[in-house]
Amino acid sequence: MNENRPVNLDLSKFSFPFPALVSITHRIAGVILFVGTIFLLCALQDSLESAESFAAIKNSMTTGFGSFITWGLLSALAYHFVAGIKHLVMDLGIGEELKSAQIAASLVVIISGVLIVLAGVWVWA
Repeated sequence: MNENRPVNLDLSKFSFPFPALVSITHRIAGVILFVGTIFLLCALQDSLESAESFAAIKNSMTTGFGSFITWGLLSALAYHFVAGIKHLVMDLGIGEELKSAQIAASLVVIISGVLIVLAGVWVWA
């Protein structure tokens, strides 16, 4: 048995680099989109049953909580889209060095931040 290897890895004590955190949040945004799509498809199915159910779904989506959920899903979509483009560019071999990966991760956060704010303005306008 190798005595030099770590026995218990506590992930909370690791300091992840910024590009790794952007990649992890990209995966989290994907999970949010997957779960959110299920709820949106259920709402679509209910809204197609009758005019009354359509009005009920429309009213629930325009309340404060419904608007927050809509904005959250649009935010996850914007972040996942921008980070996905970064991953596609990295698959081409561009931006794999540490410095360029940090710049790309910063661009993902800035561009998706702008898109998230614009989505909030659109949802609550």
